[in-house]
Amino acid sequence: MKKFIFCAGLMLAFLNTRAQDFHLTHYDAAKIYLNPAMTGMFDGWYRFHANYRNQWTAVSTKPFQTAALSYDMPIQRYGFGVQLMNNRAGFGNFNSLSLHLSGAYDLQCDEANIHHAVFGMSTGIIQKSVDFGRLTWDNQYTTSNGGGFDVSLPNGENNTREQVYLFDVSAGGMYYYAKEKSRINPFIGFSAFHLNRPNESFYGATTRLPIRYVLHVGGRVGINERLQLQPRFLQMWQINDRETVLGLLANIYLPNSDAYLICGPTFRTRDAAILELGLKQGAWTYRVSYDVNVSTLKPASNNRGGIEFSVIYVAKRKAPTVPPNCPRL
Repeated sequence: MKKFIFCAGLMLAFLNTRAQDFHLTHYDAAKIYLNPAMTGMFDGWYRFHANYRNQWTAVSTKPFQTAALSYDMPIQRYGFGVQLMNNRAGFGNFNSLSLHLSGAYDLQCDEANIHHAVFGMSTGIIQKSVDFGRLTWDNQYTTSNGGGFDVSLPNGENNTREQVYLFDVSAGGMYYYAKEKSRINPFIGFSAFHLNRPNESFYGATTRLPIRYVLHVGGRVGINERLQLQPRFLQMWQINDRETVLGLLANIYLPNSDAYLICGPTFRTRDAAILELGLKQGAWTYRVSYDVNVSTLKPASNNRGGIEFSVIYVAKRKAPTVPPNCPRL
């Protein structure tokens, strides 16, 4: 019964209220989803990213799944990129598929090329769909044979369509300190998504997609030649939904394999405690994490949350002559 109430509540939230975007634990791996200003802001020819998240398998036979792919590249002081993202949730196969193009410009603030202010935008199309035929409704509940749902009965819903298309516009900005030999390289960014507030109603009404705001702060702190720390902070809000994330990743240099071991804790307040592991070797960065649910849903979830994987490949312009530093962003 707890699982049924949990799944039903989540499905009603998608259909009857203004929707909220899906989140990622590896939010800093999906650069364009975090902030369009990060498009093309790296040292290399091009960058490829893939992300997969699976959540709520403990409480639903239809777990929530998120997959993302992105490609971006710098051209002089400009960055250009594309992102494909798909989210699926619940018994009604609620699905959100999006394709976005993004661009950014890196404004050099000083002659030493240390201080940078970056601005970016993204535009794209979002397709949202739901299979109403797979859902059960209060009008279909019957007391016969001990009680239950009869899907042959009319559901009483007046939805006019099972899919909608939204034109979407987002923008962001960021400052980062790029002195390579500095012990501390901080950055701060702010982005806003769905600025045009497209209509996402399945019922022919006007239901505007709310703006999602993101503030992200972090940096690289060099402890010694073998150890670097990456403190991270994210604050995201979308109408009444709030998310605060605190994390600290350690990057430990492994000289025998010329690679970095990535590990550290992350905490999403009132939601999940997260342990992350990864490896950065050459052009590749691999990360895996697991969310331990600590929210009010833990009696139904038994503390089980979601597993997430991400892969980043950066085509380097030239092979480094010294052990590589951890990525600034």
